[in-house]
Amino acid sequence: MLDQILEQVQNGTLSIADAKEKLATFEDLGFAKVDHHRSKRQGFPEIVYGEGKTVDQIISIAQSLQARNQSVLVTRISKEKAAVVQKACPAYMYDDTARILFWKKDAGSEEHSHGYVAVIAAGTSDLRVAEEAAVTAEVLGSKVHRIYDVGVAGIHRLLSHAEEIQNATVSVVVAGMEGALPSVVGGLVSHPVIAVPTSIGYGASFNGLSALLTMLNSCASGISVVNIDNGFGGGYNAALIHQLVHKGGNRNENIIP
Repeated sequence: MLDQILEQVQNGTLSIADAKEKLATFEDLGFAKVDHHRSKRQGFPEIVYGEGKTVDQIISIAQSLQARNQSVLVTRISKEKAAVVQKACPAYMYDDTARILFWKKDAGSEEHSHGYVAVIAAGTSDLRVAEEAAVTAEVLGSKVHRIYDVGVAGIHRLLSHAEEIQNATVSVVVAGMEGALPSVVGGLVSHPVIAVPTSIGYGASFNGLSALLTMLNSCASGISVVNIDNGFGGGYNAALIHQLVHKGGNRNENIIP
């Protein structure tokens, strides 16, 4: 990519000013520096964390990303705040359960045609975190199979989906209470399992700490754990694994130093 830009400047098809813009690694908005080269370094564009940002700030960052033809994903944004952003960006979609606002640059295209990410939730109360994981993985290009309300209190519900879970490229397992579900799934599959503890549970669950410790101490191999209620982290890591498995190649080969 660097060679192409320099050749265009040399043969006069690209001005020096335009070349500088193409080579710029970030855009300084004053209140934020939007990282336009993150997709070249990491495979996915910069993600916008919605909590703590004003509507105007979110709009400016989102439009900056979209102008570079990068997909936009805004996490942890309220329905009310998202509605205001959508007035300025009417093509954006909002998922109320996941609390995610997004725009996909290839909205009409299919996800990666091979394989899928399984997002597994123990109970209906865990769906907000599970959907954050599922929508994140979908916006980042992965096909997702949702398998919900299959907690260990009724193990037969989980086992009825055993084949579907085992055929996934990677599983994101979301659970609160005692957080036992990832260990059970980990014992059934030969692929990576990303465990996401939730803050759902009664007093002694300590707002998810009990589930977190259970997952960290799992005896099942192949389980990694993200922070409490971090559905985004689970979905992002799952999408990375899915992309590496099914796309192949060196995603960083075109990075400009």
